[in-house]
Amino acid sequence: MSAAVIGLIGVAALFALMLFRTPIAFAMLIVGFFGYAMLRDFNSATALLLTESYSTVSSYTLIVVPMFILLGNISSAAGFSRGLYDAANAWVGRFPGGLASASVLGCAAFSAVSGSSVATAVTIGKVAMPEMRRLGYADGLAAGSVAAGGTLGFLIPPSTAFVLYAILTEESIGRLFMAGVLPGLLMTGLFVATVWLVVLFNPASGPRGEKMPLRQKLITLIDSVPLIAIIVISIGGIYIGAFTPVEASGIGAALVIVLALLRRRLSWAGFKGAALETLKTSAMLYFIVISANVLNPFMAMTGIPQTLGGGLSSMGLGAYETLFVILLIYVLLGMFMDELAMIVLTIPIVFPIIVGLGFDPIWFGVVLVIVVQMGLIAPPVGLNVFVVRSVVPEVPLMTIYRGVMPFLVAMIVALILIIIFPQIALLIPNSMFGTS
Repeated sequence: MSAAVIGLIGVAALFALMLFRTPIAFAMLIVGFFGYAMLRDFNSATALLLTESYSTVSSYTLIVVPMFILLGNISSAAGFSRGLYDAANAWVGRFPGGLASASVLGCAAFSAVSGSSVATAVTIGKVAMPEMRRLGYADGLAAGSVAAGGTLGFLIPPSTAFVLYAILTEESIGRLFMAGVLPGLLMTGLFVATVWLVVLFNPASGPRGEKMPLRQKLITLIDSVPLIAIIVISIGGIYIGAFTPVEASGIGAALVIVLALLRRRLSWAGFKGAALETLKTSAMLYFIVISANVLNPFMAMTGIPQTLGGGLSSMGLGAYETLFVILLIYVLLGMFMDELAMIVLTIPIVFPIIVGLGFDPIWFGVVLVIVVQMGLIAPPVGLNVFVVRSVVPEVPLMTIYRGVMPFLVAMIVALILIIIFPQIALLIPNSMFGTS
């Protein structure tokens, strides 16, 4: 049996395992290990698994993952996420659709300590959804703003997607983090503009909130300043070169723990829960990296990535036409696949093509993350839609899907702007590190 045939069987097995709801890490590990064993031998496959497991777990660069996840989990356990939402609500809640805009702004702020789309959506959703429903907001707008706002956790640094992309492509985590700042702010602004447009055409969907006195606004702002300061220290420290992303993650996690203890907002049970959740999430991400490093050598031996890449290159399309085809494939995959699975499975095929076409790999990392984000709110999967549904199970899924559609359009606008104006993504990293 030829290597190509074995590879095709492996690909079919991989999709079959995912179809039967096998976790992506297990599916990749099973196919990669046994496929490699068939092409080489069992001892070689075992050696590959042991080597990749050790190198992944002992990787200094990957420390950024559990540290930033711990930072987000401690912030959530200590109730700081509520403070971010309250501050945003105090300043913009009195405007039409203000609570929905506050939800987007709260998601953006929490994304800077979370790094996870799902964690951002569920954390802000638990705070914002009951309040918006109590004040008579339309379920579609309320749920849509939270589900879409949650996707910012995948773009605004620290982002687990950027860490995974950097590992798979051997690009700089620091450059990718900085590349996500302006696109993240752009998308936040477009989401807020989307809320205003929805309310403009249907004022009843987002009634004004109560006007707060300036003193109350300042109190809520002051209450959120320490966490915002930690965000500025962590991300700003990377920008000015004071410390690396790994050091920033450790400093941020330590500072938020100290802040929670000083404010007496962190019980022992809360700390244990945050630590356990960090272990679970980190183990999942480490397992995905290990599995990818086992699967990719098997796929390389089959020649399938090279064949697919060569086929795409031989279509005779220009650089941007090829990019459009690649992004269209990602949109289609995003309707059925997990976002991390898409990145892991496609980067070995797509990345050499992108680099060969002359596109900046850091810029493409931002474009990729935005496209993958679309899958988080687009039907039929839309993971963030189901996350918000878990917070308000009485709201029909179709209502949430209708609510996210305007925000999906906003994401497409952001994507187009970043493709037309690459400097939106590259300005900050190039000013820090120079052009790559």
